[in-house]
Amino acid sequence: MEDKVKAFRDYRARMNEKILGSGNKVIKRIYNIDTNTYMDGALPAKVKEMLGLATSIVLRCDDCIKYHLEKCFEQGVTTEELFEVFAVADVVGGTIVIPHLRRAVEYWELLQGHLPADEDVHE
Repeated sequence: MEDKVKAFRDYRARMNEKILGSGNKVIKRIYNIDTNTYMDGALPAKVKEMLGLATSIVLRCDDCIKYHLEKCFEQGVTTEELFEVFAVADVVGGTIVIPHLRRAVEYWELLQGHLPADEDVHE
């Protein structure tokens, strides 16, 4: 089975290229604002990514959750920190976010190399 992390990254890159290739200035500006929002500022990028992750969980956007999990991984977020983010998201979002937490934990384990790439990870 194809690698779930690679599949997500490839799809995202391919579709972003198409979207940004449309030449739409508003979309390009929104992407730019998004990029700049998560850069170091008064808050470090690591904290901003954890905020983005908590918000994505509350909004129940699995693609956004995967994206922010990858960024958290890149920023050196620990599993202990991650579970505190999950706790905040669960308190704010309620029990309806628990299925998203399950998928987030599975994807985090993939990023850490704790699960084989072909294990059945929910989309």
